[in-house]
Amino acid sequence: MLHQSPQPALATGEPLQELSFRRGVIDCIPTLLGYLSIGFACGVVGKTAGLSVIEIALLSLFLYAGSAQFIVAGMIAAGSPAIPIIVTILFVNLRHLLMSAAMVPFFRQYSLWKNVGLGAQLTDETFGVAIGKLQENQKHADRWMLGLNMTAHANWIAANVAGAIMGAWIMDPQAFGLDYALPAMFVGLLVMQVGSRNPLRTDLIVAACSIGVFIGLAHYISGSIAMIVAAVLAAGLGVLIEHDNRD
Repeated sequence: MLHQSPQPALATGEPLQELSFRRGVIDCIPTLLGYLSIGFACGVVGKTAGLSVIEIALLSLFLYAGSAQFIVAGMIAAGSPAIPIIVTILFVNLRHLLMSAAMVPFFRQYSLWKNVGLGAQLTDETFGVAIGKLQENQKHADRWMLGLNMTAHANWIAANVAGAIMGAWIMDPQAFGLDYALPAMFVGLLVMQVGSRNPLRTDLIVAACSIGVFIGLAHYISGSIAMIVAAVLAAGLGVLIEHDNRD
């Protein structure tokens, strides 16, 4: 009688689910409410800044970054020229380098261009879902990631367009708290990530390091650069702590 090899398991002891495009779509569903609310707020803010529905749709298609799109709307409303807007977006979105680097072990078996395509749609939310789902050398990880990415991106575009259309009747987004939507989403993501991890002590040390470095540097350099430096140093500290704990 043949014996089947045991199915690989996650750190929690649960068996790995078979990955597929459909599975990626399903796994994206819990994040859709956040995409719809933040995307709608982003569309409204863009509309009140003077952007057209087409411009907002194109930003959601090609820029595809909530924080960056809020920044674009604010800087356009303030009359900023194009170059400062581009440079600011570049610095704000440098965190994607860190997220992409963390995803490398799960997609190293695929071609460069496939990785570029999957990485181009990576967001904070899809990263959070993927980093807790994927294991190294899983089959069809590319299909699963594509399903996750496309579902998230389609909902983001739809929410932005809906917000842009409705924005014609919402003159003051702050009156409805829409300007707080993005920080609230990141707070929710942070709580979920910390709550699902065991080494809470490490997370608290990393958080304290990040806050301390940011406060110390913000007096001497711009807030965007201080935030990036703080994130990199704190993440490096977290890696060192976890490496020492494993040893």
